[in-house]
Amino acid sequence: MKIKPVSKLLKISGENTKIAKTIAKAGGAVRIASLSMMPDATICPGSKAAGCFETCLKSSGRGAMSNVAAGRQARTDYWHADQAGFLDQLRRELRAFIKTCKRQGVKPVARLNTISDIAWESHGIPQEFPEILFYDYTKRAARLGKVPANYLLMFSYSGREQYAAQVERAEQSDAPMAVVFNGPMPEFFAGRPVIDGDESDLVNATAGRVIIGLKAKGKAGNDRSGFVVHTSSDLIAIGV
Repeated sequence: MKIKPVSKLLKISGENTKIAKTIAKAGGAVRIASLSMMPDATICPGSKAAGCFETCLKSSGRGAMSNVAAGRQARTDYWHADQAGFLDQLRRELRAFIKTCKRQGVKPVARLNTISDIAWESHGIPQEFPEILFYDYTKRAARLGKVPANYLLMFSYSGREQYAAQVERAEQSDAPMAVVFNGPMPEFFAGRPVIDGDESDLVNATAGRVIIGLKAKGKAGNDRSGFVVHTSSDLIAIGV
């Protein structure tokens, strides 16, 4: 089946709440291009083991709107049907983004896995655009420490037994580890200090060996798979 290319892959308006907060935290010194696709087992390969597929952020915020979901699905369909065409269009849009940022005197930043987990380094994207600072969350620990210097990765935690090997491997790295909490945020988790991860992804990505504490959103509030860590006031008291 022939899939029609989408008119635009990247969003640059900061309409994603977290991206808008990140730009504000940077004092407007950056502009962020984001790519939102509809996650599936191919473009988000660790999601089943981590238990986050059903409670994915695709269900929160604007993702609950049918037109937004349709746009994300169209990008995913395009990726599966014509990966070469998709990558060519992405490169064109990134080149245009760089020019816009130069005119505006801001740093170009890109998050290409807003709710996906594609290894963009395998397609040469961050290598081709050293002017851009890329950042993403990932559930594939094997990617940590193996990406270009202009690509910052944060690992996404899950407490599920079938995901334990990924967590163990990630713990050996210096990459920040994101944990979704439902309830009070503890001061420490897994031997690392917890920071408020809902303020700025650029702060998160450069924070080092910390836990990026994220509040459960959308369907994640009812998750019992092990992906979401449910806390109580006692946890804060003992600092686990």
